[in-house]
Amino acid sequence: MDIRGIDHIELYVGDARQAAFYFGTAVGFTLRGQGGPETGLVGQRSLLLGQADVRMVLTSGLTADHPASTYVSRHGDGIAVVAVEVGDAAGAYAELVDRGATPVTPPRTWTGADAEVVTAEVGGFGDVLHRLVERRGDRDDFLPGAIEAAPAGGVDPQLLAEIDHLAVCVPPGQLDDTVALYERVFGFAQIFEEHIEVAGQAMNSKVVQDASGRVTLVLLEPDAGRRPGQIDAFLTEHHGAGVQHLGLRTDDIVGAVGALGARGVRFAGTPAAYYDDLEQRVGKVDAPLDQLRDLSILVDADHGGQLLQIFTESMHVRRTLFLELIERRGARTFGSGNIRALYEAKERELAAAGATPAVAVGTARGVGA
Repeated sequence: MDIRGIDHIELYVGDARQAAFYFGTAVGFTLRGQGGPETGLVGQRSLLLGQADVRMVLTSGLTADHPASTYVSRHGDGIAVVAVEVGDAAGAYAELVDRGATPVTPPRTWTGADAEVVTAEVGGFGDVLHRLVERRGDRDDFLPGAIEAAPAGGVDPQLLAEIDHLAVCVPPGQLDDTVALYERVFGFAQIFEEHIEVAGQAMNSKVVQDASGRVTLVLLEPDAGRRPGQIDAFLTEHHGAGVQHLGLRTDDIVGAVGALGARGVRFAGTPAAYYDDLEQRVGKVDAPLDQLRDLSILVDADHGGQLLQIFTESMHVRRTLFLELIERRGARTFGSGNIRALYEAKERELAAAGATPAVAVGTARGVGA
């Protein structure tokens, strides 16, 4: 297949307008389009938000049997569709189904005055679908005849550049099968794997990526033989596999974190001790350490360079989906070294307080190992 990158993601949410208020006010997205029964979207209300090259659709079901309603009832608000742009949506759909993908929605053409869009859908992981999108003509006409362009609103601050990756949690025993699905059916390749043990908890992770390098899934599976941790908690609250966090690349993480924090986004904190030996672990960092410490920004390194990252607190009542901001300075991996560093920093704090330290070990193979 001629995959050209992530076209958009679609979140199924209980209240699209309320979710749009958060993503607009706090995260800096602007309203680019909207649709509903009056535009032919039966039983749903959808809002299109955008920032730079990130496009996000927020959809709420208006009837109890709409797919968005049933998804939210089971999983809560979350990413339900990962849409990829392809050169031939009908051809890709047929090829995927022939390879074993679950057919969901056959090809449909949406036609406008200056654009034509062909879409089709197949099953992915858990209840998440993959939408195939073929675009011709005006690329700003998102879904002709169904999503109407919104009047120009506020200025897009462009704090975020594009979708870097999606982190997906799968139940114990399903990691290898999920990797095999993406290799066999979607033509992805596994580019990285690791096993991490932290304080009696453990998880396995494998990363799959399409040939273009623009669609990346970080697949996470808890080790059922160890103490339950955050992956187990996600699977319990989400009721099955799903997107745990959305990685959003930025060209200036210090500026983005400062701006989003001022807008009300809450970020996960970092122990002050983490920064004590930061440059001994990752080398010289081209950013003031006191600024990184104040903002709780993490730094990791691989053979390609460094990456700076930070995670938001979940904005959902189930404490499931959250966001990651990541600035890549040559690094191609995903910050696994920070897991060990964070726990070691916490150990030092606990030791100073007279508590028993935890133990963290990990191994990794693949890109950056």
